[in-house]
Amino acid sequence: MWEWVRRALLNSLSSSCLRVWQWVRAFWWKNGLLTLSMLSVATGCLLGFLLRALELSELEKQYFSFPGELLMRMLKMLILPLITSSLMSGLATMDSKACGKMGVITITYYLWTTFMAVTIGIILVVSIHPGAAAQKDDYSVGKVVLSSADALLDLIRNMFPSNLIEASFQQYRTVLVPVVKSPGFPKIPGKSLSFIYFAPDDANPAIHRPVFLELTPSPEMSYRTLPGTSNEMNVLGIVIFSATIGLLLGRMGERGTPLVNVCQCLNEAVMKIVSMAVWYFPFGIVFLIAGKILEMEDPSVIGQKLGLYAITVVSGLVIHGLVLLPLLFLLITKKNPFAFIQGILQALLIALATSSSSATLPITLKCLLENNGIDRRVARFVLPVGATINMDGTALYEAVAAIFIAQVNEYDLDLGQIITISITATAASIGAAGIPQSGLVTMVIVLTSVGLPTDDITLIIAVDWALDRFRTMTNVLGDALAAGIIAHVCEKDFAPKPPPQDPASNTAKFPSVETPHLHPKDNVIEMIEETLLDQTGVHYNICQV
Repeated sequence: MWEWVRRALLNSLSSSCLRVWQWVRAFWWKNGLLTLSMLSVATGCLLGFLLRALELSELEKQYFSFPGELLMRMLKMLILPLITSSLMSGLATMDSKACGKMGVITITYYLWTTFMAVTIGIILVVSIHPGAAAQKDDYSVGKVVLSSADALLDLIRNMFPSNLIEASFQQYRTVLVPVVKSPGFPKIPGKSLSFIYFAPDDANPAIHRPVFLELTPSPEMSYRTLPGTSNEMNVLGIVIFSATIGLLLGRMGERGTPLVNVCQCLNEAVMKIVSMAVWYFPFGIVFLIAGKILEMEDPSVIGQKLGLYAITVVSGLVIHGLVLLPLLFLLITKKNPFAFIQGILQALLIALATSSSSATLPITLKCLLENNGIDRRVARFVLPVGATINMDGTALYEAVAAIFIAQVNEYDLDLGQIITISITATAASIGAAGIPQSGLVTMVIVLTSVGLPTDDITLIIAVDWALDRFRTMTNVLGDALAAGIIAHVCEKDFAPKPPPQDPASNTAKFPSVETPHLHPKDNVIEMIEETLLDQTGVHYNICQV
């Protein structure tokens, strides 16, 4: 009897252990990478604050941040091939009417949500009034900045790059060159105007040596604009060029098929690289976040000056990202938005670590295709466009920062000026590049629109590196939810249509292909055929991950 009880207990224990092991294995297979990424974020924050006590030198900080630098370089390496292949292949295989409809809905949705974000930021900053707690330094280093007209013209110039190869690593930026205009001073022939000072000698301070200083009048400074470049990828120009090529390839029919197949294969190869590179991300995130914490100033001093301002920005981002956008998703799709957000947590963590929506683009696309089952044609169009023009977090941040600077300077804004800030913040965010701290550049447009001093941008630089990460998360979240909404709205336009039954046509010439259903987590690459909806008999090879 005891032997039977012992066997029963052993069998029960072994079955329980087997079930636990199967659960752990299934959990790790589904959420292992996400769990590692979350742990790496916490580890990076803890390690960064602990290492601040060692007071590392600048060279040591640079060596310490090297694994995080590799992470950023990996992601930036994939931006160019991913944007070009995604837009070209995605738009080429769409019906022209469906593509036009999706484009209008996408742009309208992005502009509307950006304006919503700006409105939330203005309401919060006016209500909380964080400028009352901040104090302006007695001294400030003047910095010459572009006017809003020059910044807007640079945005339009970058939409049409003169050299596509150059656009992959540079973008146009107007440069201000100082020009000295001296009013002149009457000089006496043979004599120079000078002052004589007596300064202590370096070797013997008791001995004074004469120092002659020539008297020069204060020169008059003016600035001339010249064409220049900055070492940043011109994402906006590449997006517009790729979208145009994709639309034209769809109209070319069979002649454009070879290039579309090349773009499909390139897109598949990039996604395979992403699938392998994501396992390095948890390691790189630790050093990326810890390195940024090591570089920041004293947190207690920053908290006293800008704590209320940071709370205002973060509160606005939370309300917009976790309340309004999910509510909009729920009303339109009638689906649970937080289940959708759970599928893109990996992309949100990468956005938090890298502070770049463009660098997060490969991970966002991977999460939407594998975890949320979004139509790849929608994702390939909505995400690259969103990473370029949809900057909800940046627009909210710029509106809050502009009114905060006005409050610090005790400058009362009327209703017209607040409306001007809301419009210019929405427009300026479109031109903000998807790179770290790009909002500081477009902030000039918002400040000059209402006559605020642009030199006071230095007031918020101390906390910009941290707030930049949270607003990048909001930008990425907005792009992903937009893809889900537009995939739902345009679902009928992208549904497969049965071929017309025409007895006079040779139906055997174009056999129908049944596409098997792939599980979102299935990593098997299967070649399927897609037929252009507006042209008969033109087939493209689509590589699905």
